Amino acid sequence: MSEQPPYLRIADELRQRIAEHVWEPGDRLPSRAQIGQECGVGENVVRRAQELLISQGVLEGRAGSGTYVAEPRQRVRVVRSSAREQPSGSPFRQDMKALRLQSDWESRTDAKVPAPAEIATRLGIAEGEPCVRTTYEFLADGKPVQLSMSWEPYAVTGGTLVVLPEGGPHAGAGVVNRMAEIGVTISHAVEQPEPRHATAEEASLLGIQKAALVTHIRRTYYSDDGRPVETADIVVPAAHCEIVYEIPINR
Repeated sequence: MSEQPPYLRIADELRQRIAEHVWEPGDRLPSRAQIGQECGVGENVVRRAQELLISQGVLEGRAGSGTYVAEPRQRVRVVRSSAREQPSGSPFRQDMKALRLQSDWESRTDAKVPAPAEIATRLGIAEGEPCVRTTYEFLADGKPVQLSMSWEPYAVTGGTLVVLPEGGPHAGAGVVNRMAEIGVTISHAVEQPEPRHATAEEASLLGIQKAALVTHIRRTYYSDDGRPVETADIVVPAAHCEIVYEIPINR
């Protein structure tokens, strides 16, 4: 039988200390050097153990501050389903309401941003064509649980009342409902989820460690004539959210 890897042994040790109330929720852990010295391992082993516990929601990393025992936190259920876009607006708000959590989001929109190569390919436009780019930080009870960066071709919404996703009379109505206001019917969306590690910026915004696992979803909405009208990169922390897909069955 192979011996347990050192970082798993240290993770068990840290978990045991939390269970025995040596450290309480909200407490800052000693430095990696100190833990390593106490446990007879190197700092890299401690780092891997902490990253594992962060990905499991036991610990949380705070950029520039250190590693802390995570406060008890309800895991958010994020439902992905075409049916949830209509007609009541934000699917995120519906999910949070079902969990009895207060939902909110912060956003920033920049108009006429040149489309990077990958985004241009996803939208079927030329690289550098102007787009409306909106970044989102979604909150549940005031804590960040999801990030998103959305791109819409300016040629589709420019000069209309829905050009700003979070501005004007249709602010916050969601892509499907906003596009319907200008006569664009969205027929379907394509989503490509994949696991990866959070970037430094994502980790800072989500309050997780850089190495923590996230699910990155590339989503694109298509109109009924097959034209891509919006694409987004959605980032969800694995420790704080579970992603559930509802698949409609046509009879």
